[in-house]
Amino acid sequence: MPEQTARLRRARSLLAYWEGAQLVFHNFARRLTVSARPITCQVLDFFSEWRTPQEAIAHFNNYAQRSVRTSVSQLAKQGLLVSKGSPEAACDRRISKEWSAWLPEGSFHFSTKDPAYVRDAWSIERLKSSLPKTPPPKIFKTVKGAKKTRLPARTFPDSEFIRVLTTRETHRRFSNHALTLEAISQILSLVWSATDYLHSPLFGKLLHKTSPSGGARHPGEVYLMALRVKGLRAGLYHYHPGQHHLATISRNATRAKAWQYCAHQDYVRNAAALFLMTAVFPRTMWKYQHPRAYRVVLLDAGHLCQTFCLVATWLGLAPFCTAALKDTLIEKDLGIDGIRESVLYVAGVGVPAPTS
Repeated sequence: MPEQTARLRRARSLLAYWEGAQLVFHNFARRLTVSARPITCQVLDFFSEWRTPQEAIAHFNNYAQRSVRTSVSQLAKQGLLVSKGSPEAACDRRISKEWSAWLPEGSFHFSTKDPAYVRDAWSIERLKSSLPKTPPPKIFKTVKGAKKTRLPARTFPDSEFIRVLTTRETHRRFSNHALTLEAISQILSLVWSATDYLHSPLFGKLLHKTSPSGGARHPGEVYLMALRVKGLRAGLYHYHPGQHHLATISRNATRAKAWQYCAHQDYVRNAAALFLMTAVFPRTMWKYQHPRAYRVVLLDAGHLCQTFCLVATWLGLAPFCTAALKDTLIEKDLGIDGIRESVLYVAGVGVPAPTS
């Protein structure tokens, strides 16, 4: 229970909505959700500035002191109030400041971090029980009653480009062979490196890469988790796309850590390298102050990952990608704050397993 002299304020990272007949509050910074009575809105409004529980008791003098004291304590415990000087208050303040242009819509980013995932070890019966009881949606959409135009037969030239496109697949099995540092260099260069620079009188120096980016803002960064790479110690590295070098972040790179990063998916343990894809949001926010631009950041990550898969396929490697992540753990290990820069996606690669 907060001390009577502790200074509290309403969390700024709050959403309120009705779920049926129940009023619900959601702190998206801490991913805490609690139902409450409408009177809670009045209490939270009172704490729009830093105030003490004792001041709340004096203000709500129509209620018993014990009732007010308990209510304030519960609101603090459930994350609706933050204590002055606490880490929670600092995080709440930073999100409010850094994401001001994209809130409240941008709360989706924080609300969807660190969810609970199904586990590879679950039985088929348990997995089935987690699915809806209805049949899955159809895999194709057919426009009924519309006139149909037959297209020419699908014939393609015998080219490397077509081969790469048609042989790309998501791999889950890898050999124990290490990747070469040359292969890592080629992947980083062809996917994330700057291939050219553009100058805009309005926006200044802009990057050109092999994947498109909304407004040429290129918010994406990439960190290499080297697990089995010849000529490179196991570790976490940041890739510099302008200078084409790796900067060591830490030596904390193990198969067990990779497994943890990717929500305990067993196949990830056997990958030779992971590419941890983050976004530096201010790059996009600077130009696009409407929250719809958050979609563009996600699309940019998708463009980069598809390019990654194609490059890895071209190199004869076995790529995969996953969005099942332990966001906070990855961000902590990378030394990024999860607010200005946050992890979005992980791509991985290995040497293909022998075909049986």
